[in-house]
Amino acid sequence: MPLNEKMKVLRNEKHRGYTPVLDELLDPDTQVRGDYKEGYYIGVEVPEGDPESEKPFYGPNVWPAPDCLPGWRETMERFQREALEVAKAVARIIALALDLDADFFDKPEMLGQAIATLRLLHYEGQISDPSKGMYGAGAHSDYGLITLLATDEVAGLQICKDRDAKPQLWEDVAPMKGSTLHRVLGTGRERYSIAFFVEPSHDCLVECLPTCKSDKNPPKFPPIKCETYLSQRYKDTHADLNMYNKQQT
Repeated sequence: MPLNEKMKVLRNEKHRGYTPVLDELLDPDTQVRGDYKEGYYIGVEVPEGDPESEKPFYGPNVWPAPDCLPGWRETMERFQREALEVAKAVARIIALALDLDADFFDKPEMLGQAIATLRLLHYEGQISDPSKGMYGAGAHSDYGLITLLATDEVAGLQICKDRDAKPQLWEDVAPMKGSTLHRVLGTGRERYSIAFFVEPSHDCLVECLPTCKSDKNPPKFPPIKCETYLSQRYKDTHADLNMYNKQQT
């Protein structure tokens, strides 16, 4: 679709809708401009008027007109429902690996009322130049509990297993895999991916898991409400929406 049509569904303050190229800046310490990618956010659908819709990451989605993309909304909603079930299954495996009850993450305050965000991503084929701080997507770790990533067959994803190493060692990753600290290099080829981000509920208190701390190994970070943490991370990495209002006027 032409850019002027995409801008009609520009993302709103709840991060629903279209995100233009350069909108997101994931690694401000090394990037001189935003990521060379565009995307589309789809979150948990909660109708206006529902008290839950007042929360930052719940509410109605932004959709193109049905005659513009027939059947697209229904396809995306089905994808999101099925991806959430996959994420919950993965969470049960993680719980068992951490010596927790299998249903530890199924509690209402966690994935029982999850903040589940589907993001469709398109990299236009720009060539990254790390020496000049230009990337398809800068170095970052994802914000929440689980990310499921579906990709096409075009390479570009890199991971760093030790973020504290000097210098950091970045390794190419075959399509369909991911890791904690990662970035996307533009290789000169067009690339698509679908990221599904799953976080606990707005009111969940994010704190060190009981099996991951002890008197000799105390928590490294204080507890924080999930809503507070996510809101700050999105604010830190996305362009101010007022910038687009100024451009259009």
